[in-house]
Amino acid sequence: MTTKSNDSKLDVIPTKIWKCKNSECKAWIREEFTTGEQLCPICRGPMHRSMRHLPAVKNKVPRQPRQPKNDAF
Repeated sequence: MTTKSNDSKLDVIPTKIWKCKNSECKAWIREEFTTGEQLCPICRGPMHRSMRHLPAVKNKVPRQPRQPKNDAF
């Protein structure tokens, strides 16, 4: 049995998602990762907006600062 301390819990935030309307399909996707069409990626059925409490994700890797060029000849 695994026990988790309160320190190891992830901070969750209310997140907008798109959820499949088909009751037999459990697919959902975060709104920031959706494309223009709102079709379920699994069953190709229609989707509707909803909310879930999910851990925050970083969409992009932070850029590293450029090193100055050495123009020594």
